[in-house]
Formats: sequence, structure tokens, C-alpha cells
Amino acid sequence: CGQAYLTSARLAAAVGPFPGYAGNEASFLEVIAMHRDSVDAIAPDAVPAYLREAAAAAWNAAYESGRAYGYRNAQTTVIAPTGTIGFMMDCDTTGIEPDLALVKYKKLVGGGVIKIVNQTVPEALLRLGYRPAQADAIVEHIDQTGTIEGAPFLKPEHLPVFDCSFRPQNGTRFIHHMGHVRMMAAVQPFISGAISKTINMPEEATVEDIMDAYIESWRIGLKAVAIYRDNCKRSQPMSTSQGTAKAKVEPVEVKTVEKIVYRPLRRKLPDERQSLTHKFSIAGHEGYITVGLFEDGTPGELFITMSKEGSTISGLMDSFATSISFCLQYGVPLQFLVDKYSHVRFEPSGWTGNKEIPYAKSLMDYIFRWMGAKFLHPDYKITEAGNTLQLKPTEAQPQQALRFDNIATDAPLCSECGGLMTRNGACFKCENCGGTSGCS
Repeated sequence: CGQAYLTSARLAAAVGPFPGYAGNEASFLEVIAMHRDSVDAIAPDAVPAYLREAAAAAWNAAYESGRAYGYRNAQTTVIAPTGTIGFMMDCDTTGIEPDLALVKYKKLVGGGVIKIVNQTVPEALLRLGYRPAQADAIVEHIDQTGTIEGAPFLKPEHLPVFDCSFRPQNGTRFIHHMGHVRMMAAVQPFISGAISKTINMPEEATVEDIMDAYIESWRIGLKAVAIYRDNCKRSQPMSTSQGTAKAKVEPVEVKTVEKIVYRPLRRKLPDERQSLTHKFSIAGHEGYITVGLFEDGTPGELFITMSKEGSTISGLMDSFATSISFCLQYGVPLQFLVDKYSHVRFEPSGWTGNKEIPYAKSLMDYIFRWMGAKFLHPDYKITEAGNTLQLKPTEAQPQQALRFDNIATDAPLCSECGGLMTRNGACFKCENCGGTSGCS
């Protein structure tokens, strides 16, 4: 971390410190000084002398360079979990974490369990002075029992070397949760950011234990704490046993409540039924509507056939008619469908030639307004389409001559109301409804 801040100061000398450094210069240098002073607190016999001297030199240089040029980075180092990377590199432990257990089981996503055994135990035993035959006997004991406790030839004073985060399946020893906290406290002064590490607690940990862990972590200056209590989740990816044994569960008397679930019932039409076919034309697009009727005369199915529209439009209309047929047969009221689809606007739209529905805004608009008038009420949804009321001639007031001075005879019809449009600059405007041909 000291070397990282030294490099950051050199970058600041070239391109300037990070934005906001000027307002935090005194506090930032105070933090760097605290990092530097932490090196002096390291016991001389805890690390090699050359390593301690190199760390002190790096922090001194980082502090002096920062005083002169500032720092380009507000934060430089963290400790990552490296879980996936560690497994890919065949590491026994990941990041700063101690091993979960000497023998552990990992659940696979696709099902099944893989057994993972710590491969550094034989090397550690040899470095502790055990002969190869003794180390092999200890490793065999671990493989058979899942714990190093009770292994032959193992000296009691060496047991803490092999303590892990979780209690083994057939053992009693594990790292106390305050051991995790104090280990992080030893590393935190030399890390710029936080430490990704779990404070593992046994299943019987209390609320007070968790509270004490948080308070102690705050007191000694940790920047982040993540606590995990064993078996607090129904399923965890790593465990010290295969989990084949299941606890005996006493049956609990549960009151049974009967719940009636109503499901829609399809009303099918008879094999031979009456039907009504209606021919329509919307702006030159012709088609046929065929409505199959139940015994009581209400509509039960719909067929829509388009003339000269190609397979795509015909297929879409046929699929739409099938869905409406299912709605009618499963009890959806026709009135709801008419209210939903009437006055839906899209092309083709235009004049129809039907005196009851002279103008249709779309195929759906015409079909459902016609069905509403035919099967609900003769005037249902007919007079709500805008200016489509029928005009009755009267003899009392003779028709007066109309003036066409400002109306171009070659102007197009309005797509909104069907009225004749007038030229408005490079575009056309409808004097009736105010619609335009695309210009504002």
C-alpha cells in the first residue's frame, strides 16, 4: 500500500491530484502518517528485518512525495475475496480467509457434492518436524474422520496451527470469532480500503456475541465487517459434512381449511349452429365477418376473412378472431370486448359505405362497433365515433348554395374525419377537425 501511494504521488506530480484533494489535504496526509507509523508498531521478531525496513522506506517516501505533490488516487488497495479465482488456481484458501475446514463439501449447481481436502497439510507437517511416515498417518486420519483431532503422532501444541473457521464434523476446535477480528485488525493499517473477509461464528452464537464483534471491530478501526453464523441459511455452498443426516421432525397438527377455487368453464358451441355473415369495406379494403351463435342467439365464435390482403394480414386476423372466440366461450361479456376495442385507431381506416357506421378508425373499430350494434343494442357504440350522426333532409329549409372558393378540388381526404382538406403551405389542413397531413 505504501508503494501504491508513492506511485499515486508521482502521478499527481505529472497530472495533478484527484479532484477534491485540496479541500482534504490535511486530513489525507494525517491518514498517510497513521499508515506510516503503523510500521513502527510491528514487533521486530514478527517479520524479517529487510521486509520491515522496505515497508518503512516505502511509507516514508509516500508521505514526503504526497506533501510535495498530493495524491492522484483517494484509495489504492483492498483485499478481494478471490473465491472463484482461488478455486481456478487450485488454492486451498482464498484471499485473506483461513480455511473453512480441512475437509469440506461443496454443493454443485447441477446437483451433487464434491469433497475438497486441504492439500497443504502434509507440507505443514513436514515443516513442523514430522517424519514422512508420521505425516502420512496424520493425513490418513484426517481423510477418514474429517478432523485432525485425535490423529496419531500429532503434538498437542501443534493443534492451533490447523484450526479452521468452522467446527469439523467429528471435532470440537475452531477459530474463535474474535480471532478473525484481531487478524483483520493486524492487516487493516496497511490496506487503503476495506477487507473482504467473513467473521465466521458457530451455530450457537448469540446476539450478544454478534454485538460484541461489531463493537470491537469499530473500536480497533476496521472499515468493514461481514458476519456469518453457521447454518443460518437453509442451504449454504460449503459445509463440513455431506448433510445426509436429517433431524427427526415431530408431526405438527395443522388445521385444514377447505378453499374453493373457481376455474373458468368453456361453453362449446353445438356441431350445427346458426351463424351470421357480414360483408364490410373500409377505405377499399374488403372483408367478411362471420359470427357463430349459441342456442340462445348470443355470439360464441368469430371468423374474419380479408380479401386481397396477403397471407400475413389474413393470418393475423384469423389468429385474433380465434382469441376472441375463446374469450366468448369462456364467459367474457361481449360488452367488455366492444368497450375495449371500439375506436382503436390504426390503418386501414376510412369510409365504409355502411350507413350505420359510415366511418371506421380501424378494422377492430368497425368489427366491434358492428357486433355491439348487432348483439347488444342497435345504437350501442354507433354514435360515439365522432361526427357520424345520420343527417335527415328537411323540406322546411331548402339547401343553400355552398361556396368552394378556398377548397382545392385535388386535395386529399382527412384521415381523422374524412372531410376534404385545404392546402396550408406545403401541406394540407382539415377545416373540419383541424387535422393535418403531417405538418404542424
